[in-house]
Amino acid sequence: MIDPVIFTIGNFSLRWYGVIVMTGVIIGSLMVERTLKRYGENPDTIWDALVWWVSFGPTIKTPVGSFRLGLPLGVLPVGIIGARLWYVANATLGGSRMYIDDPSQIYKIWEGGLHIYGAILLGAVSLLLFLRSRNLDPWLFLDAAGPALLVGQGIGRIANFINQELYGPPTTLPWGIPIDRFHRLPQFAALPESTRFHPTFAYELLWNFAAAGVLLWLWNRYKDEIKPGAIFAGWMMLAGIGRTWIEFFRPDQPKIGDTPITYSMIAAAVMAVAGAILLMVRYKAIPLAFAETWEDEYHISGQERVVEEPEAENAR
Repeated sequence: MIDPVIFTIGNFSLRWYGVIVMTGVIIGSLMVERTLKRYGENPDTIWDALVWWVSFGPTIKTPVGSFRLGLPLGVLPVGIIGARLWYVANATLGGSRMYIDDPSQIYKIWEGGLHIYGAILLGAVSLLLFLRSRNLDPWLFLDAAGPALLVGQGIGRIANFINQELYGPPTTLPWGIPIDRFHRLPQFAALPESTRFHPTFAYELLWNFAAAGVLLWLWNRYKDEIKPGAIFAGWMMLAGIGRTWIEFFRPDQPKIGDTPITYSMIAAAVMAVAGAILLMVRYKAIPLAFAETWEDEYHISGQERVVEEPEAENAR
């Protein structure tokens, strides 16, 4: 297996987990940047949103320059905080007392423990606040983010392979993977060394890449019929359905009582249903008064209409 630590200098260790997750963030952001550029929006906006810094208070002068106090409210830092908090809450709901008995464990992200749903939830709040502050169309950014999130999350799943985590139950299928005893769940510790396990992280990786490809193909194939928000709704549906299915192969996830249902499964199912409702509302299959004013085209800053449609290469 691959050593999770790339190198260590003093007390600092560079881990594959962080490098791969950040690679997923960068590639996903580049996908969003490409979409913004194609539609005539400023492509640098996505990078501004990632590292958004909100200043407040008076200017403080120092011998080396002036600065103002502020908060890092960008999608990246807020998303990381959300991912950690969701993970901690999920583990606590599942019966773990680690973070109750020792709250200092909450900030030890380098020891593992991020949940994508927390990153999506708080990251979305940060993004929408940023877009509102710049008077930008949220539908364009949400639609662009859908396929990008799937690809970025899929790339991040490679890190789970290196960490030997997020695997499923034992299997005799030819693509089963070995897990050393140190990384096995307690219920699997006594199994023979030759035991193989479902590569659950790989199932989600493949589903995410396939779902992203479907969304990009639909966006290109039906570019004249696709309404703002439809791709985002499709992401909610596909990501939710995929994760609901994957959760059945996740023995590491906290269950609700004695049922096979996990908290993440409930969140995924709700997301899929919400996506289906949004899609039906967007195409007026479900008439709602507040949706009557939703536009049929993206609003590009400084322009009245979309100036360029998706190109065929978007489906590659």
